[in-house]
Amino acid sequence: MTKAFTYDRFGGPEVLKWADVTIGNPGPGEALVRHDHVGLNFIDTYHRTGLYPVELPSGIGMEAAGTVEAVGDGVTEVAPGDRVAYAGGPLGAYAEARLIPAHRLVRMPAVVDTRTAAAAMLQGMTAEYLLRRTFAVQPGQTILFHAAAGGVGLIACQWAKHLGATVIGTVGSDEKAEIARANGCDHVIVYSRENFTDRVREITGGAGVPVVYDGVGKSTFMGSLDCLSPRGMMVSFGNASGAVEPFNLGLLSQKGSLYVTRPTMMTYTAKREDLVATASALFDVIANGAVKITVGHSYPLAEAAEAQRALEARETTGSVVFEV
Repeated sequence: MTKAFTYDRFGGPEVLKWADVTIGNPGPGEALVRHDHVGLNFIDTYHRTGLYPVELPSGIGMEAAGTVEAVGDGVTEVAPGDRVAYAGGPLGAYAEARLIPAHRLVRMPAVVDTRTAAAAMLQGMTAEYLLRRTFAVQPGQTILFHAAAGGVGLIACQWAKHLGATVIGTVGSDEKAEIARANGCDHVIVYSRENFTDRVREITGGAGVPVVYDGVGKSTFMGSLDCLSPRGMMVSFGNASGAVEPFNLGLLSQKGSLYVTRPTMMTYTAKREDLVATASALFDVIANGAVKITVGHSYPLAEAAEAQRALEARETTGSVVFEV
């Protein structure tokens, strides 16, 4: 038998159940992957609470790395013995092993270990599409990235710096400010005691920034709009403080003909060729040292509920991984 987390009702971390499950053999197009490490991401809490509704009962988790043990008929993307990683649906990464569509797996280069991959895949591929495709950051631009000491933030701020940007990051404490400075941020705003909108205007000489990357959501959205220069883009990609409330679209014209987008990694990697290209770009910046992956916390997989509590309480920095 294999152990995995499942849940049959929405709620707090206590709804997660660690129990024996039967996997079976891979069917057509599927691969059986034995996990070495599993990644924890904020989106896992959205699925658990029902903010992002899923059909129940359900597995949980979107990111892991390990080894292919078997493949079903018609699988050409991977083979038994391959070291692989993945990020995205279907849910079920919080498990010792699982079946998964083979086309969602990517082979890992030898220079990337499974712990790093499990810490980096979802957050790193998110950083890739945000910085290179949603709004293509150019050398010399100044950008604002909220939650700069979080998992996505640490990767994205290093990557943006590598692309030649001046990076402004927001954080919640002085401790996190030091971490953000060490990971690509030229300017750090501690939003618990500073008005980030005023500080961005001060840093930019009143011009504002061409793009704001906001994974925080409700508490930062309106202030972020006021950080943008005319025709700037608000990239809302998460809801750590709650979902963004409805607002009058007329505000976008009043504040300078602004753009707002709500992208997801699943859309940007829906085609296999895009998935492989995105993962390859991530592995490249890790391999050449432009982006260093910080595993801030590690837990045994069986303690996933406690890890989610820590994540929601903003007690973590960097990426969080589970040891299987």
